[in-house]
Amino acid sequence: MESEKKENISAPHVLVLPFPVQGHINPMLQFAKRLASRGLSVTLGTTIFYSKNMRAQMTGGSVRLDTISDGYDEGGFLEAEDPKAYHHGLEEVGSRTLAELIEKYKGSVSPFTCLVYDTSLHWALNVAKELGLMGIAFYTQSCAAFAIYYHLSEGRLTVPSEEGGTLSLQGLPPLAIVDLPSLVFEVGSYQPVLSLKIKQFCNLDKADWVLFNTTEELENEVVSFLKGLWPVKTIGPTLPFMYLDASPGEEDKDYGFNYYKPSSTKYVEWLDSKPVGSVAYVSFGSIAAMTEQQMEELAWGLSESHVYFLWVVRASEQQKLPKKFAENTKEKGLIVTWCNQLQVLAHAALGCFVTHCGWNSVLEALSLGVPMVGIPQWTDQPTNAKYVEDVWGVGVRARADKKGIVGREEMKMCVTQVLEGMRGKEMQTNACKWRDVIKGAAREGGSSVKNIEDFVEALMNYSIERKREH
Repeated sequence: MESEKKENISAPHVLVLPFPVQGHINPMLQFAKRLASRGLSVTLGTTIFYSKNMRAQMTGGSVRLDTISDGYDEGGFLEAEDPKAYHHGLEEVGSRTLAELIEKYKGSVSPFTCLVYDTSLHWALNVAKELGLMGIAFYTQSCAAFAIYYHLSEGRLTVPSEEGGTLSLQGLPPLAIVDLPSLVFEVGSYQPVLSLKIKQFCNLDKADWVLFNTTEELENEVVSFLKGLWPVKTIGPTLPFMYLDASPGEEDKDYGFNYYKPSSTKYVEWLDSKPVGSVAYVSFGSIAAMTEQQMEELAWGLSESHVYFLWVVRASEQQKLPKKFAENTKEKGLIVTWCNQLQVLAHAALGCFVTHCGWNSVLEALSLGVPMVGIPQWTDQPTNAKYVEDVWGVGVRARADKKGIVGREEMKMCVTQVLEGMRGKEMQTNACKWRDVIKGAAREGGSSVKNIEDFVEALMNYSIERKREH
């Protein structure tokens, strides 16, 4: 035991700093676990507000937790006047408190060797470099989305004036307007978020590595393009080991953090009672908010498809459901406020995943061989839906009407097509193919594992050089 402690003290110490929302924290926390499993000392840094929800869940884990401040310690993002004010506070206060955190560890037996930072926190790289740390960029969305934002930042992207027009961008398939991130084609929308996406390139040339939560095989062309610009490595998917059949698997069964409380409803027992491949799982993530009209159309589309469905409807969205919908559809459906998504997607009863196409959800479905019905909402989701349907052939994108609503007939058609149609069988075959490719990348000897090994070796060498200098 004493020798293990000495080994941990002498190992490089990595500070991992995600943007403070669950969709960014989960993959970066999982990557932190990957590093810890290879003998590195790892600390996850998050805001004081988020740490209050995380400490209990991380007690006794391989990754330590420490904090910075975003200036809104009591309520986080919701405490800020607006998104612009929050991002300003996060950068200004976060830069100062991140430097204080790094300095605090300088006098310890295990000072930080490097910072792995979320690219949405571009300012963190400047802090790392000023204090003599390696700076590693980590992008939590797809390489395709990253490349689109890069082309935009370089002035190479002009949105077609006609709806039927397409874009030709290096490293990417032909893209229609509706395939672009919403921040791009809905001009003027979500300006504070788009600003973050553009700013991530302002100092990226100073990063020692640029890591992506994907695999080379999944996004081969765009990865090759990005490698010509930066020292890019793919290290994904950052799912718990158990769902990738990768060692060390037995203990790693979940991400380790969930901001929402899972439903007490016995959804696993409900799934156990259903035939193999018969259930449509419906979930739109932790942020997306539907209009009441959209919720109603989705509800009746599910009902009229006559398939079994498990639908996650957050407590804040429940009032948007048609009256007595849950009661009237209880023979076929089950509605829960939250669940363990990986557990559901891995269940034999699952036949398709109706999803907003957030990158984490898409990666989970791909890794577990589940075909998808995409109903993208914003940011990178339309681009992910394009890849799901046309590049990987593992799903279908539901088309919205002129008002932006996916109607009940469209919903019904898409779900039945994936679960019961001939095209659905082809999607299932493709989903299984990509599942095997992704799991291969995540096993010892696979592309992502080799890249993680290269990263750890580079970190070890850097740590040795620093010790020699001092």
